[in-house]
Amino acid sequence: MWKPGTDFTAMRCLTHPLLKRLFTLSLRRVPGGLSQSKSPILSPKWSSLRQSCGARPGLVTATDVVNYWQKVFETNGIPEARESSECIVSFVLGAKTFQSLNSKSLHAPLTAVQQEQIQQLSNKRLERMPVQYVLGEWDFQDLTLKMKPPVFIPRPETEDLVSLVVEEESQKHEKNSGLCFPVPVPHPVILEIGCGSGAIALSLLCKLPQSQVIAIDKEEAAVDLTRENAQRLQLQERIHILHHDVSYSSAKQLLVWGPIDFIVSNPPYVFHEDMASLDAEILCYEDLDALDGGDDGMRVIKTILALAPSLLKDSGSVFLEVDPRHPNMVENWLQAHPNLLLILRAIHKDFCGKPRFLHIQKQSR
Repeated sequence: MWKPGTDFTAMRCLTHPLLKRLFTLSLRRVPGGLSQSKSPILSPKWSSLRQSCGARPGLVTATDVVNYWQKVFETNGIPEARESSECIVSFVLGAKTFQSLNSKSLHAPLTAVQQEQIQQLSNKRLERMPVQYVLGEWDFQDLTLKMKPPVFIPRPETEDLVSLVVEEESQKHEKNSGLCFPVPVPHPVILEIGCGSGAIALSLLCKLPQSQVIAIDKEEAAVDLTRENAQRLQLQERIHILHHDVSYSSAKQLLVWGPIDFIVSNPPYVFHEDMASLDAEILCYEDLDALDGGDDGMRVIKTILALAPSLLKDSGSVFLEVDPRHPNMVENWLQAHPNLLLILRAIHKDFCGKPRFLHIQKQSR
């Protein structure tokens, strides 16, 4: 999970429209926090348009409504006003993005029902609810996942964490196929710690069709949402979902399918002192325990690493998403705990060039 407050400016390098929208709509910092207004502040011009929408719905198009709500959001200090408006209108019209709507859809009159749906969703955005929660769903990798507050919203760079695990598994198969006498490769068993909405676990099940995943989270709401998304995607037969706090988990509880090939986690890693600077959308709606990593941001990271040797196969791997300050800290911690037999194999950068992902491997005895 990318956490604001540390390298916000650098994340401006987002270029893909979907990634940019996901990042800015839920994580944009807003000085001064929530608006003090209890209801939308509308200029007479836009208030008149709203009245005309209700009175003469046949004359109102998608473009009209996007422009209208953009102005309302701007007047009320809502971040990314245009993007918020476009997301809501395109969702009601059944499109992934506003840009994907054809000319006919853009200029056809909206029905009264569509206008009412847009009104209701926009009112939620006016309360600084993240767009992902407003819509109740969001895309991650190639999946459309249901979203519910306060379960943590998956961030776009976490898709790279999934790709790293898939790449490592592919390399294992390539090495084996290159042998004179290839040996059978067992289906990978993956453990995700802190599953949230199930974004990582379910993406891995889709990308690695032979894999099995154990997904755990200490929050019941997250466990329930992961289970719901697994059923929606018909992946429930290959995932074992547990309501557990990793801090109190034993190896026996997590070895339901034997030793683990990969542990993957996007753990809480915000330094505690940075929590107060998080955006209003996060502070008011998301589970803050899913972000707060303690004084050094490594509280859960250390727990995962301490547990890993008793879970992993020899040469098994841990893949973590971390704060850019963590790679050196993690390496020093591992060196101070040689009995764990874990080595930092690689540091991978995110799409803004920040050290974001760690590949840690268990050494063979």
